[in-house]
Amino acid sequence: MATQIVMDQTGDTRHYFNPDDTEALSKAEKRSKALTSVGFTAAVRDAAGKATVIRSFDPTAEETLFFPRLVGG
Repeated sequence: MATQIVMDQTGDTRHYFNPDDTEALSKAEKRSKALTSVGFTAAVRDAAGKATVIRSFDPTAEETLFFPRLVGG
């Protein structure tokens, strides 16, 4: 089961999907594109916990973290 974690000012929301299910995979890809198009950064964590920024949807990622742009003042 793969996970997309979306961070925001209230915490996080987790979306679980089966990458072998084409409909679920399609929804996950649409969610990824929608989030990154409004400024979220996507990063994939590996088994060791190291995060790597990705620029496009990775259907093989076990866990993808989406976090909003930092706003400074």
